[in-house]
Amino acid sequence: MIYVLGIESSCDETAAAIVTADRRILSNIVYSQVTEHKLFGGIVPEIAARAHLEKIDVVVKKALDDANLKIAEVSAVAGTCGPGLIGGLIVGATFAKAISMARCIPFIAVNHIEAHAISIRLTEDIDFPYLLLLASGGHCQLCIVHAIDRFEVIGKTIDDSIGESFDKVAKLLGLGYPGGSAIEKTSAAGNNERFSLPRPLCRKGLRDFSFAGLKTAVRIAEGKCITEQDKVDLCACFQKAVIDILVYKVEQALKICENKNLTGVVMAGGVAANKAIRTALQNICNDYGLNFLAPPINLCTDNGAMIAWLGVEKFLANQYGDLKFSPRPRWPMSENLEQSYPLN
Repeated sequence: MIYVLGIESSCDETAAAIVTADRRILSNIVYSQVTEHKLFGGIVPEIAARAHLEKIDVVVKKALDDANLKIAEVSAVAGTCGPGLIGGLIVGATFAKAISMARCIPFIAVNHIEAHAISIRLTEDIDFPYLLLLASGGHCQLCIVHAIDRFEVIGKTIDDSIGESFDKVAKLLGLGYPGGSAIEKTSAAGNNERFSLPRPLCRKGLRDFSFAGLKTAVRIAEGKCITEQDKVDLCACFQKAVIDILVYKVEQALKICENKNLTGVVMAGGVAANKAIRTALQNICNDYGLNFLAPPINLCTDNGAMIAWLGVEKFLANQYGDLKFSPRPRWPMSENLEQSYPLN
């Protein structure tokens, strides 16, 4: 049996997991740093790196214990090497490399974004190619996933990521951190037609994303809010604007992919945990006769299982890493990334 240990430390979660080649998650341990960063309303890189250093050995040991495995039984170790906060990446990648060297097992350098992109294959039977909407705290893009190392970019954000926008709007409205879950919960009690907010770049088939103008519009509207209900309504209007943007972009992507023989539409990344967004995308996929898939909620945010699974896929394809591979804060989705469509 093939057992792969995955280690994730790219942002504010220290995570480790053991996954098998037959798609069983034997353990999936995540130490969240929400408490450490909540006081600041966002992630402080230096604090994140220190927390990773303090917890990584404990998290990895717990992953092995929960899987009832000894380190000698692990077939390979996969570590996130980018993109992300360089301090945390160094901690996780170095730990993974140390295990590789000590046990003489393959080290697999994993791209964090690619892990999100491929994670759906851990829990669902889906073949390539599929349309992917990646929406997380650091990224927002549409691409066709042709293979574990081949991506065709259709559109991407020209400014802020979607997750970052949720966090900043939540902070502005006094909803706390993390912003995504806070806005989703608050929106349920709001009137999503109360405020008129823009849908940037939603015209003439544009496929790139922009959220900076939407955030600015929320800030202007917030200045006119008097009661708490005003802020709740504004929160609901923001979420509705985001949903409208995502639905529009996915529909534009589907129109140009009519001859691509897509097997489905996948949403991945932390924002995929938003149930209202899932429902809206499910509806548009129904209109096109395509399956809509998203990972289980606990596998949407950063976790070790998705790192381990991409490690499994690469291990089976003999795509081993090099111990000399250096962590990098910026790392495109695969070195042979394709852009068949001009970006707007």
